Amino acid sequence: MNEAPSHNDTIAPPNIRLREIFLSFLSMGLSGFGGVLPWAYRILVERRRWLTAAEFTRLLSLCQFLPGPNIANLTVFLGIRFRGLTGAIIAFIGLMLMPFVIILALAVLYDNFGALPDVHDAFRGVAAAAAGLVTATAIKMAKPFWTVPRAIVFGGLVFVAIGVLRLPLHWVILGVAPLSVLWVWMRADG
Repeated sequence: MNEAPSHNDTIAPPNIRLREIFLSFLSMGLSGFGGVLPWAYRILVERRRWLTAAEFTRLLSLCQFLPGPNIANLTVFLGIRFRGLTGAIIAFIGLMLMPFVIILALAVLYDNFGALPDVHDAFRGVAAAAAGLVTATAIKMAKPFWTVPRAIVFGGLVFVAIGVLRLPLHWVILGVAPLSVLWVWMRADG
């Protein structure tokens, strides 16, 4: 029977300079305006190879249970892992700097031109593109776990609960998370 990727499939944190951390997270924040997750995966896993695909998914899963934005949590975690508290601060500033500047500029523009029909059409187009990016990233993130039966079962349960039955996310997490932990705990004892 196939098992989940082991904890040994991690990449040891390289000696990453603060400048590299800042520029990588700045690039994420700028490229991923409206949805950083696809860009974070691309930069951290595919381009920089600072994390494996399975490690990225595990860390992001942990960050989803923490309060605050998932990607901000991941940014702080990786900053600390690579360069301590200074790395976390540099990574977070890199991630947030350009979106902060851009959102201020867009707020001024929207205040002046938001009632125009073309502006509403542009927002619909951007929303469709963002949905495509999130879907593509979800497929990439799930790939290391496609052969793991429990991942397929619990992923299917969550999809049906939220996507089909439209149950609130917090109720689904409260129901499915303990079941998945129990499943792993029972299998570890056997």
